[in-house]
Amino acid sequence: MVKFLKRIKRKHAPSLGPPKSGMDKETIMKKVAEIPFWWHNIELGYGIVTPGHYCNGRFDILQLLLEKLDLSKDLSGKSVIDIGAWDGFFSFEAEKRGASRVLAIDNFYRMEKEGKFLDMGNRGFEIAKEILASKVEYKIMDVLDLTPETVGMFDITLCLGVIYHVKNPILALEKVASITNEMVIIESCFINKGGNIPLAQFIKTEFQGDPTVWWIPNRACLEAMVRRVGFQKVQSAEWKKGRIIVKGHKV
Repeated sequence: MVKFLKRIKRKHAPSLGPPKSGMDKETIMKKVAEIPFWWHNIELGYGIVTPGHYCNGRFDILQLLLEKLDLSKDLSGKSVIDIGAWDGFFSFEAEKRGASRVLAIDNFYRMEKEGKFLDMGNRGFEIAKEILASKVEYKIMDVLDLTPETVGMFDITLCLGVIYHVKNPILALEKVASITNEMVIIESCFINKGGNIPLAQFIKTEFQGDPTVWWIPNRACLEAMVRRVGFQKVQSAEWKKGRIIVKGHKV
C-alpha cells in the first residue's frame, strides 16, 4: 500500500503551469484563502492545491480513490452527474476527461457538524470553477429530489461517500436509477459482517464523530440494493480498509 501511494504521488504531481483561465498565482492564492473549509484537494495551477480535509488532507489518497474508480480516460460524449460533489474534485475530473455535460449537486447537510461553515454554501466550488474556467453545472439539491424532470438523464452517475448519509438508502438509490442511463459508481464505508446475507447497521447517534451517518451496509447489502433498483450487472471491490466501490450497469 505504501509503495502504491508513493507511485501515486509521483504520477500525480501538481501542474506548475497556469490554469485554463490564465488567472495569476497571487490572485488564485488569495481566492483559495477566502474559503474557510475545503473538503477536496483540487489542483489550480502553479502547483497550488486547495487545502482539503478529505482523509486529513491526503491528496494521494484522493488520487488513489480516483484511480480505483477506474473511470474511462475518455468520457467524450458522456454526461455525468456527481452526487454529493462538495468542492467538485470528481466533477472537474469528469470534465477534464471530455464529458459533454457534468452536473454537480450537494445539499450541504453534512456541513451541519461544521456549523460555522454553513453560510459558505458552494463558494469553494464556484471559486475552483472560475479558476479552472470550467463549464460544470451546480445545483443545490438533495439526492431524493432527483428526477428526469429536475436534472435530466445521465450516462454515468457518481455517488461517492453519500449513501450512508441518507435516512432511506433504497429510496435514494431508486432516485439514482431513475436518472441513470448506463452506469452508477458508488463509494461507501461498509461493515465486514454477515457474509452473503445483506445487512446494514443502524447508527444510533454518530459514526466516527459524524452525526450525519444513518446506515452502514455490508457488501452483500450494497450489491443487493443496487440490483434491486434496476442495475443488472453489479461489481464491487474494497479499495481501502473499510471502504468499498460498487459499480452497477443497466445493461
